[in-house]
Amino acid sequence: MAPVAAAEARTVAVASPDGKVQAILSDDAGKLRYRLTVDGRPVLDPSPLGMRVDGAELGDDAAIGTVRRRKTDTRYPFIGGKAEAIDRANIATVTLLSHGTRFEADVHVADDGVGVRLRLPAKAGRTIEADRSGWKLAAADPRVWVTNSAPSYEEIYDSKSLRDVVGKRLNMPLTAKVDRYWVTISEAAVVHYGDLAITPNRDGLLAGSLYTEPKGWRTDAAVVQPWRVTIVARDLTALVNSTLVQNLNPPPSPALAKADWIRPGRSTWQWLAIGAPLQNDQHQWIDWTRRLGYEYYLIDEGWAEWKQPWESLAETIRYAKSQHVDIWIWVHSKETIDPAARRALLRRYAGLGIVGVKVDFPEQPDHVWTTWYEDFARDAAAERLMVDFHGAMKPTGTERTWPNVLTREGVRGHEWHITRYQRVLPAGHDTILPFTRYVVGPGDYTPTVFEPKELQGNSWAHELAQAIVFTSPYLSMGGHPRSYLENPAVDVLKAIPATWDETIVLPGSEPGRMAGLARRRGKDWFLAVLNGTDAQPLKIDLRFLGRGQWSLVSLADDPARPDAYTRTERMVRAGDVIDTRLRTQGGFVGWLRPAR
Repeated sequence: MAPVAAAEARTVAVASPDGKVQAILSDDAGKLRYRLTVDGRPVLDPSPLGMRVDGAELGDDAAIGTVRRRKTDTRYPFIGGKAEAIDRANIATVTLLSHGTRFEADVHVADDGVGVRLRLPAKAGRTIEADRSGWKLAAADPRVWVTNSAPSYEEIYDSKSLRDVVGKRLNMPLTAKVDRYWVTISEAAVVHYGDLAITPNRDGLLAGSLYTEPKGWRTDAAVVQPWRVTIVARDLTALVNSTLVQNLNPPPSPALAKADWIRPGRSTWQWLAIGAPLQNDQHQWIDWTRRLGYEYYLIDEGWAEWKQPWESLAETIRYAKSQHVDIWIWVHSKETIDPAARRALLRRYAGLGIVGVKVDFPEQPDHVWTTWYEDFARDAAAERLMVDFHGAMKPTGTERTWPNVLTREGVRGHEWHITRYQRVLPAGHDTILPFTRYVVGPGDYTPTVFEPKELQGNSWAHELAQAIVFTSPYLSMGGHPRSYLENPAVDVLKAIPATWDETIVLPGSEPGRMAGLARRRGKDWFLAVLNGTDAQPLKIDLRFLGRGQWSLVSLADDPARPDAYTRTERMVRAGDVIDTRLRTQGGFVGWLRPAR
């Protein structure tokens, strides 16, 4: 008898709206793979897309069936580094058959990258055992900017070659340089599904693993794999302006989209400066907040230990409102696990006049806790409360669906650069974050501390630049407000906004070496540069400015000492150049306003 011929391999190609990005899904030899090209150049070599479910590898012995195609082309207000997001993509939904299971794949291709995922229909008693998806960068040993895996998402970012991290488990996002392109890989819409880590192997595959749930979980519901995302950019400005991760999430309800109680802003905060809040100085903190012109004051962990805490909290809120300051409150996630208890607690906060909740210490992001994030956001929205997830997993764009979630931690920020715990951040870490962690969403870095002993190598200009570079629509400032009011840059500190209309990466930026941004809010531009290990000259060409004269306040490093600036004020025009020098771990801040 003649052998039965193998089924002919099928491919599904999806191009971006501009035609320059292409994803190709294939079932060659029964292996479900996808690859990615940009400008005809390979960025991802064939990479696996699969899950192990009920003992079956759904990425093996797979066959592509029918294909349905559609487009999306919308715009929506964006809260972060720019004023508007563009969600424009071509999408294919592909039916699949593997080991007798019928399911679907979605392939979403935009001008700034690709998202792929699998979806399984509901089935009683199904067990999700493993995730088999991954990314195979189309380069032998590219430079990568990576962070080690930890449920807290508070490890340092470092610059490596891919070979340096073979066999090491890493968290996402990860950024790589492949050919001429900047490539960031991460996830989107992680809900009802465990968080993914990646481990590079010797073949260059970044293999995914459900590190929080190595034994998997059972479910009767439909299973939607989070989007496996590859952001691609030709330059760093395009990279930091990508909204692909947010675009891959559902839009908010019409009521939330128009909610006037969702208000980005700046906040004072006492934990870095003095530790737990003191009951008898709350009016003073509110007065400092008012003098700075900040919208919010955060009462952090420790308020529950006050004598008569709820009564004192209510009195503090009344005083704050009389001073036109709104209050955020800290809560431990363990108090919010039970749904009824969570809703009752949030209702009590809202009844007191609290406007935002910083919820801390969520458990590792397995499928139960990724669902908790959504449930908390929904319940907070019902009480008109804004949210800061602290000690949290990486952002996966769910803030598009729940715009009341203004920020989250999921970053090694200034809490790790503090003398009382003998912790110091390495010099290059700050310069990598804008091109890795902050590509996928806002982060609560708690920036800008001026006390000389807390600088630990940083300069004042570096610390000030953090507040501009590290995007957080709820901008919780880490320093003591008294040190802000006494600082020679107090006018700039009062002017820095929490959100931006436009962001440009300055020439010379390179993760690990230097990060420089020009950011616009309204008519004002702010320049912010974070320097790494090596002192170096800095030149900023102002050609991005509009016509006319501009008033420039420059705050450059003082060559003699870190706790000082070289401050100058002058008039400039588009095409003029700022010429200065950066200290080791130094920085620069400029504030540009149209001349009147």
